[in-house]
Amino acid sequence: MPQVAIFMGSKSDESTVRPCADVLEKLGISCTFTITSAHRTPERTARLIKELEEDGVQVFICAAGLAAHLAGAVAAKTVRPVLGIPISASSLGGWDALLATVQMPPGFPVGTLALDKVGARNAAWLAAQILALHDPELTQRILDERRKMIEQVEEDAKTL
Repeated sequence: MPQVAIFMGSKSDESTVRPCADVLEKLGISCTFTITSAHRTPERTARLIKELEEDGVQVFICAAGLAAHLAGAVAAKTVRPVLGIPISASSLGGWDALLATVQMPPGFPVGTLALDKVGARNAAWLAAQILALHDPELTQRILDERRKMIEQVEEDAKTL
């Protein structure tokens, strides 16, 4: 049973979004990773949300470029947390996707992360923190990973 669903707008987003699934896996969080489109497959998107909620998904992560309506379309169909990863897929450098993801109407929020791979990793970390609210073991795994990051910075600083 996945705890997190990761949706991408197209196959071309996979290498950008894969770090999200990698972080979740490292933290021991089950996820499902698939392609669905707000525009090309709206019925599939709605069906997936319903099925995944029934299966116990607690957080939805949506990555999309260009008009980037995927996270908003998901937020319209669920009251579970929706996190958006804007993808820089156009000549506008990702501004179009960022603005589309962050500008949601009241009552249908999308927690918007940074563009591309950094946003993908942080979406996983934020999803983990949401899940950790009721999971002390996950909280400890997050703290352990943060400790490793701190130790790495300290080790890197010694090399200068």
